[in-house]
Amino acid sequence: MAANSFMVPLGTPAPAFDLTAIDGGSVSLEDLKGSPATLVIFLSNHCPYVRHVEDGIAALAAGYGARLSIVAISSNDSVNYPDDDPTHLAEQAERAGFTFPYLLDETQEVAKAYRAACTPDFFLYDAQMRLAYRGEFDGSRPGNAEPVTGASLRAAIDAVLAGDPVPEEQHPSLGCGIKWKPGNAPA
Repeated sequence: MAANSFMVPLGTPAPAFDLTAIDGGSVSLEDLKGSPATLVIFLSNHCPYVRHVEDGIAALAAGYGARLSIVAISSNDSVNYPDDDPTHLAEQAERAGFTFPYLLDETQEVAKAYRAACTPDFFLYDAQMRLAYRGEFDGSRPGNAEPVTGASLRAAIDAVLAGDPVPEEQHPSLGCGIKWKPGNAPA
């Protein structure tokens, strides 16, 4: 079932996290500090909305290189949605060409802290780790004729990197709702 992202207030500080990566090790928010822009993306492997843009996300990451810190986080219940277990997420990362850490939010507390609602869900932070953009990758959706360009997110990243404000009119992301563990959905 499709869900829109919550429009978390701009300027909200990035919630702290320290999560295990699908390839071992861990990554924390502290590891990302010092970058002029940081992108936190909530993803899954099984969602057709994610699959529709995953190559575009990989191209965006490659295009911005070291100017942009990126992490992907999977918060889905992988027991009831085994396509989102670490093995399948690793296959997705390889298939799409992700070059950024892909992290596991097994308790789903990070998704709750970020108020993530769907996959994909994009949160862009400035150098002070304040939310500058939350919304769609672009206007492309499975089944519509719009190309996957990342135009909405790219415009926001370009503004943050230039030190300019990101326009406040932003469109929510649309995707599969996060698959909460029984009794774990936010109230």
